[in-house]
Amino acid sequence: MHPDVLKVLSIEEPLDRAKEAGRVHDEFQKGGEELARVRREALQALVDSGMNNTQIGEALGMTRQRVGQLLKSGPAPERAFLGTDTLTVVMAGKLELGRPDPQPVVSHDDLIAFERLRQLARTLGLDATYEVEASGGFVRLNRDNLFVMCGPRHFPNVREVIESDEAISFAKDEQGWHLIDQRTGRVFRSPMDAGEPRDYAYLARLRRPDGKGTFLYGAGIHAVGEAGIAHFLEHNLADVYKQLKGKRFSAIIECDFDPNTTGREITATRRASDYHLAPGA
Repeated sequence: MHPDVLKVLSIEEPLDRAKEAGRVHDEFQKGGEELARVRREALQALVDSGMNNTQIGEALGMTRQRVGQLLKSGPAPERAFLGTDTLTVVMAGKLELGRPDPQPVVSHDDLIAFERLRQLARTLGLDATYEVEASGGFVRLNRDNLFVMCGPRHFPNVREVIESDEAISFAKDEQGWHLIDQRTGRVFRSPMDAGEPRDYAYLARLRRPDGKGTFLYGAGIHAVGEAGIAHFLEHNLADVYKQLKGKRFSAIIECDFDPNTTGREITATRRASDYHLAPGA
């Protein structure tokens, strides 16, 4: 029997035993979901390699019908791109000065981006929550299942990590913020600055400062770009995961939006650069 179960059985106090049994049960349930996702992905890899369901079944000691069922059950493999547990989305907020207890306020575009990510996570069997940190503050980056969505100017410690990306960088000059693809030398300036309903955004998986994992990062040149990133992942996550898995990368995403809708509805997104893999990704 699993050691955690034996530990629960050894607890004499009923209330403590009930609490610990619930905690362990929840952990087992989450672990079971992730194992089902891993099994589904592994089976699909065998199919992609040329094996049929009968051959896979013979190798694993199950029927081809059972293999077919497992290929359709459990979370989709691409869920791993977002994480294995509750997704935490960190956004920057501006303090409302002049109030007795000023609280950071998030832009409407960022809230739309979070809502799209939350719906995407739910379709994959994950929960999602958000945190708002005041601009200029500190974001705790050394944790799993993290997605930071804000411009580089908001959090100094996040900006330091972004600056380690050798492929794509944010820059600012007299014309404003823009993105540079260092691999091609191409400069991406937001069409919004010229009155067009279009923006560019930076999407990346970056190394955590502790070196023990990664976190996702997304930021538009303007705030609407964050919603563009969420839209892009909604419509392309399976392909993104198939190409990148959990590797560190960065890319530039282009988004179109309707300026006449409430919340500047995203109408289309596309990748505007290659997926640049980080050294040793």
